[in-house]
Formats: sequence, C-alpha cells, structure tokens
Amino acid sequence: MQEKPRYYEKSQYIETLNGNKVSKNSMLCGIMNIRLHGKTIIRPSVIIRGDLANVNIGRLTIISEGTVIRPSYKKFKGAIMYLPLNIGDHVVVGEGSVISAASIGSYVQIGKNCVISKRCILKDCCVIPDDTILAPDTVVPPFTSYGGNPGVYQEDLPDSFEQYQKEYTTLLYENFIPNPTPSIPTTSSTLKLLPTQTSPILTTSRTTTPISPLSPGNTSPPIPSLK
Repeated sequence: MQEKPRYYEKSQYIETLNGNKVSKNSMLCGIMNIRLHGKTIIRPSVIIRGDLANVNIGRLTIISEGTVIRPSYKKFKGAIMYLPLNIGDHVVVGEGSVISAASIGSYVQIGKNCVISKRCILKDCCVIPDDTILAPDTVVPPFTSYGGNPGVYQEDLPDSFEQYQKEYTTLLYENFIPNPTPSIPTTSSTLKLLPTQTSPILTTSRTTTPISPLSPGNTSPPIPSLK
C-alpha cells in the first residue's frame, strides 16, 4: 500500500501535543465539548458542532474538506434533545459529507458527499461509498458495505478490512507533512496583534535612524532642560 505525500502549509494548521492537526480554516463550535484523541487530521472548511452536544473523535481519524459533523437529536416531551456523537479510531470521512449519526465505530470508511442521517449507527469495519444517503435510524452491521439513495446493503467485507483500514489511516497521517518549501511573503510587512492592543499594528522590516535635536533635518526647536 502506497500513498503520495500530501503537503500542507504549517502556518495554516494548529498541531497539538498528541499529534492532532487542525486547520485554522475549520470551524469548531463549542470547542470545550470536542475531544480529539490523538493524531487526528481536521482539514479546511470542516464544521464540528460541539455547541450542540459532546463530540468525541478517535485516534488516526481523517476528516476531509467541507465535512459537517453535527450531533443527532430526538424529541423528548415536546423538546429537542441533542445526543453525544462518538467516532472511533481509524475512520476516514470523505469530502463534503454530512455526519449526524448517533455513533460511528472504528475502522470505518465514509466516501465523498455522503449523508449519514440522524441517529444512524455505523458498527466497526464498514464502508459507505461515495454519494450514499443513509435514512434516519439506519444500522450498518460490521464488515458490510451500504450504498445508494437510500443506502442499502451491497456486499460483505473481508476479514482483513480492519488491518487494511488501520494501515491506510496510518499512511494518510504519516504522509500529511509540512510543505518543505514554504511560501515566500510578497512584502516585508507583517501583521501583528499585540496583547495590549485592540486593533492590529502594522510593523515593517525597515528601520529608521533617530534625528538628533541639533541635526539639519530636525525642523523643531530643541526642548530646553529644566533645572
């Protein structure tokens, strides 16, 4: 199994101590309710709605561009109650998918532009191909593939799929590396926000030479000393 390196601009990602790589262009709502368990990649334009309920994402899980992760809900005594969303280890979610499942197990592969509707349960070791729409409350058994609109059973998966998915997600993480030739800024100006300021201060790399009170370039009279 081989994967080509995928480069990213290091300045556009936040890397945590346990190896999570989170794009600065993603939106994590209610960040105190979002838990990443390590070596998880959150790519640009991802939206995670932790403000609705707790979201737990396991190790070596890849959330691709444009994915929306939103906890599911149910009505209880006339009110809407959002349910925690748990995603296991070694999970890959394709670009542009919408996830509102109750739970997603480990070693799961979800394709591009999929819709996992509210309260769906995806067991360990299952595959959801591209453009699949799972109806609400669908349960996908282990070692099966569900596809179509609405998503239905397609085929069984081999027993080796767990090991395959483990190696695949590990390779995706290891080949997601910083760009070895970072982009060169077009100007020497840098935008900095100082802790004591409420607005950005533009600083440049140019240095100025102070003018002596007695130099010809100084048009203002010298300030007399008070003794």
